[in-house]
Amino acid sequence: MKIIRDTREQAPFTFAGYDCEVVAGTLTTGDYSLAGLLDRCAVERKSLDDLLGCLTGEGRERFERELARARGLDAFAVVVEVSFQDMAEGRYRSKMKPHAALQSVLAFQVRYRVPFLWCGTRAGAEYAAYHFLRHYLREASTRYKSILEAHGPQAA
Repeated sequence: MKIIRDTREQAPFTFAGYDCEVVAGTLTTGDYSLAGLLDRCAVERKSLDDLLGCLTGEGRERFERELARARGLDAFAVVVEVSFQDMAEGRYRSKMKPHAALQSVLAFQVRYRVPFLWCGTRAGAEYAAYHFLRHYLREASTRYKSILEAHGPQAA
């Protein structure tokens, strides 16, 4: 599996110990995708402070544009490096109230049909990102193989 990591990613996952190759590239949506499937699947990584920055002002407008673009993908998820409880209890530096932050995230999930995976730790978020991409690749491979088989050798 070849994972494409966006060149602008501020704190990139290394995916050390995972069965994959990581290559830097420019993504229009998300921080991680799959070679050959950039227009189909992506994962956005967020630390808690980064996520909070995406819930106010210019950061919110930019993030909502990204979520709107992600609606055109087959699969997209936001992996958050902390737990839902961390946000709910206000374990961050922002002055944004936890209730307001959570309401924004819940509204985004409904409005843009995107899951936010609260992973508890950075390692948990890396695990979730890797396996989200791996599962998408497996499903896509099965789908494309079925299409090629249905059309015979001339389709390949």
